[in-house]
Amino acid sequence: MAELAATLLESCSPAQRADVVRSWDDTDRTTWFYTPTDHGGLPLNAQRPTQQQLTMRLVAEGLSGPAYNTVAAVIGLENVLDRIEGWQRDWGRERGRDPGLYWIRVFGEPGSQRWGWRFGGHHVSLNYVIVDGGLVSATPCFIGADPARSPLLAGGELAPLRAVEELARSLVDTLSENQLRTALLHPSAPSDIISGNRARLNGPAEMIHMNDEKLWGRLLDDSRIRDLAEVIDQRAEAGSGYHADDHHRLAIRATPSGLAAADMTADQRGLLYELVAAYESRAPEGVLPRTPESLDGVHFGWAGPLVSGSPHYYRIHGPDLLVEYDNTQRHANHAHSVWRRPESDFGFDALAAHRSNHPH
Repeated sequence: MAELAATLLESCSPAQRADVVRSWDDTDRTTWFYTPTDHGGLPLNAQRPTQQQLTMRLVAEGLSGPAYNTVAAVIGLENVLDRIEGWQRDWGRERGRDPGLYWIRVFGEPGSQRWGWRFGGHHVSLNYVIVDGGLVSATPCFIGADPARSPLLAGGELAPLRAVEELARSLVDTLSENQLRTALLHPSAPSDIISGNRARLNGPAEMIHMNDEKLWGRLLDDSRIRDLAEVIDQRAEAGSGYHADDHHRLAIRATPSGLAAADMTADQRGLLYELVAAYESRAPEGVLPRTPESLDGVHFGWAGPLVSGSPHYYRIHGPDLLVEYDNTQRHANHAHSVWRRPESDFGFDALAAHRSNHPH
């Protein structure tokens, strides 16, 4: 990672470098988005082909092979989504759905004692922290897909997140009536993940609404885009049927909600373990600790109908683990998924330990 990032920076003009590089202590390091807004940095469409390849090589170093393929497919879906929307959605730019609008930014000096980098655009946010030459954090890690399912030739289908959706449904289908009563967080699904793009999850966290500037940054300074976000939020809220009490009910709290792994059968725990591993395997093999064999303290929750094709949401929450998935918008054909380590996102825990061991 350090070699690739350094080579990319060496290839940058002064103007490009000014867009790419930020200091380690810049507050932008813990700012992230998954909406089609400016994610900060140097976008692919402002890079020369060699630079684009260096950026994608760096992205590949931060992901497992399957995760890289998934991210590449999600970027390509911008062309599919543009067609679905009649080539009309501009988001205040010349082209609103643009596979070239994925940004790279580097924090600190690559190869130094502590540095990091971020890659993000619509439905992708990858965040990395390296301390003393070791990767200590690869979260928050967000991957979405719109559309979640796209028809291909001869009856094929492009569905980047289908496996993690179907695996969760397989677990739900095994639950007894009593187990399901505990696991069911709400009979209807929310219109988005609950954690949103918060840097830290402190206190009860309720869903961030679609028209909230936290999800869009400065893009909502444009009154036309602000009005569009308001329409999207109203449509999403009407689709979910949620009101303030419903959002409060589904809030993420310090104590996980849902069905505890300890109250599952051995086969059910095996499915849950497989599901958690599917998210943690986004990171390259061997660079971060995998899920422990014990799932002590981990809970699984579901919201929405159980019928396949209906809007739904699920959550896996436990000690320093949060996974969220929703497929609710666009008639359950627009999916979001996020893998987080709430105590160690952005390397918070490793950096705290580093400061205590190196006070000066």
